[in-house]
Amino acid sequence: MRQWNEQANEERAALLYAMGITEEEAHRPIIGIINSWNEMNPGHYHLREVVDIIKKGVAAKGGLPLELTSAGPCDGMCTNTSGDRYTLPTRDLIAAEVQTHGDLNRLDGMILLASCDKVVPGMLLGAVMADLPTIMLTGGYMLPGYVDGEIVTLGSAKKIYSRYKSGNMTEEKYKEILSKCCPTPGACPFMGTANTMCAMAEVLGFSPHGNANVRAQSEEWHKMAEECGDRIMDIVMDDIKPSDILSQESFYNTIRYCMATGGSSNSMLHIPAIAKKAGFELAPEDFDRISREVPLISTIYPNNKNISMVEFDKAGGLPAVVKELAAAGKFAKSCKGIFGSIEEKIGVAENVDTSVIHPVSDPIEEQGGLAVLHGNVGTLSSIVKFSAVDKKALTFSGPARIYESNEDAYYAMLNDEIKKGDVVVIRYEGPKGAPGMPHLSSFMGLVIGKDMGSDVALITDGRFSGSTSGLAVGHVSPEAYEGGNIALIREGDLIEIDVPGRKMELKVTDEELEERRRSWKPVEKPSYGWLKIFKEKVSSAHYGATIY
Repeated sequence: MRQWNEQANEERAALLYAMGITEEEAHRPIIGIINSWNEMNPGHYHLREVVDIIKKGVAAKGGLPLELTSAGPCDGMCTNTSGDRYTLPTRDLIAAEVQTHGDLNRLDGMILLASCDKVVPGMLLGAVMADLPTIMLTGGYMLPGYVDGEIVTLGSAKKIYSRYKSGNMTEEKYKEILSKCCPTPGACPFMGTANTMCAMAEVLGFSPHGNANVRAQSEEWHKMAEECGDRIMDIVMDDIKPSDILSQESFYNTIRYCMATGGSSNSMLHIPAIAKKAGFELAPEDFDRISREVPLISTIYPNNKNISMVEFDKAGGLPAVVKELAAAGKFAKSCKGIFGSIEEKIGVAENVDTSVIHPVSDPIEEQGGLAVLHGNVGTLSSIVKFSAVDKKALTFSGPARIYESNEDAYYAMLNDEIKKGDVVVIRYEGPKGAPGMPHLSSFMGLVIGKDMGSDVALITDGRFSGSTSGLAVGHVSPEAYEGGNIALIREGDLIEIDVPGRKMELKVTDEELEERRRSWKPVEKPSYGWLKIFKEKVSSAHYGATIY
C-alpha cells in the first residue's frame, strides 16, 4: 500500500465522509474502478452491470472500491467524419486520465473497465505510467446479426452503402441489415481492433483467463467480474505492479497472437506505444519478423465470412490459440500475469474445434496476418493486413490517383471516378497531417461494396479499422505532412506493390523526387485545442503515433 503523511490522509478522509463513507472505510486501501461506461458506445454501454459485483469482492477483502470515469469513444460513431480525427488522440488522453486518477487520488490499486479500440490500449498505457497494482476486465463481444443466413456486423454497413446507392440493393434490404448488424452491447464480433486489444490485455497478463473471448453480459463474464474484485486486494497487498509482470517476451507474445489470428493493423500503433512506456522497444520490423515465424491459424470475420467471435469462443478462444502456438514452440510460456502465467493458462486451455483454430502443423497460411512493406514510398515503413487481401491482389501495379483527404477520395469512389487498376493515394491523413490519423475503412468499404476488392489498391499515411478488407496499405511513414515521399507522388505515377516480397515502389527516380521536393509545401489542415497539442507532440506512426 502507498504511504502518505497523516495530514494528507485525514484531509482526504474528511472529503470522503461527505459521500457517506465511514471513518473505518475511509482508511481502507482505495481501489479505483475506472469505468469507461457511456451511452454513446455499445461496446461500453453494459459495463456498469459489473460495478457492484466488483465492489462487493473488493469490500469483502477489506478494500474501499470507488468508481471513477474516463472517456470511452466508439470509432463507428464518427467514421468518415472530421470527428474521426479525435479517436487515436483519445488513446493518449485516456492514458493521461488513468495516470491522473491513480496518482492524484492516491489510489492503492485500479480495476479498468473497457472494451473498444482506443480505450483498452489507452487505459493500459496509463496503467503502465502509473505503475500501480492493476487489473483490466474487458467487456466481451457483441453477438453478430444474421440476414438470410449470413453474418452481418458493423463492417457490413460500410460495404452495403455503395450497393444501395448504385441500385444493386433495395432500401428495404439495406435498412434490414442496418437494423440487425449490431444486436447487443459488446465489442464488434470480428477480429477488429477492439477484440485484438482485448486479447492484448489478456496476453500481457492484466485480464482473467478467457476474458478476450467471452460474450458480453453472459454469466461467465459476470463471474470474471467477481474474480477481478477478489483478486485486486491480493495484488495490492503483495504490491504486484505492471512493471513486475511485463517483459520484452510478453510483448512478443502479444504480437505472436495477433499474427496467428489476423489481428488488427492498429496493433502496430498500440503495442509499441505501451511497450515503450514499460521500458521495452518494438519496431515494425519486429512485427514483420514474427509474421514470418508465426503462421495464421485462425481467421475470424471479416477474414472468414462464416466465423465470428461466437464460433471462436466455442472453439476455445484465445487460450486455445495460445496452447497451439506454445505446443509448436512459438509462444513463451514463462511470461507472468495477474491471473497466472502463460504456462498455467495453457494447462486449462482446450481446442475443441480445429476447423476454427488450426494446429500450427496445419495452418491456414504459412505466415501471420500482417506485413511490413519497404521501398521509396514509405522509406521508414508501411503496413498491410494481408490476411484480408485476396490472393490475386497480393502483387499489384497501376497508376496513382491522388487525393489530399479521405473525403475527396470517398466521393470519387462513390461517384465511379476511380477505375479498376488504379492505385489510390490518400495523403495528409497521418498523425500530424490530419491531424489525428483517422481510419479510412469507409473508402475500402465502398471498394468492396462495388466488388472491386481485387482491382483497386489504396496507399495512405492514415490507418484502417480492423474490419478493413482489400489491398489497403497504411501507416506510410514518414507521412506526407513531414515530407515523406508519399507527398511527392503525382497523378499517373506508376506504383508497384509486392506484398509477398515486402516491397512498395514508386517508379520515379531519386533525382526526380528531389526535384519535386524543392517545390513541395505541406497541406495545412485546421486544428485547435487538444488536436493542436497532439499535432505538435505526436510521433510518427512508425513509432506508435503517440505523444508519450
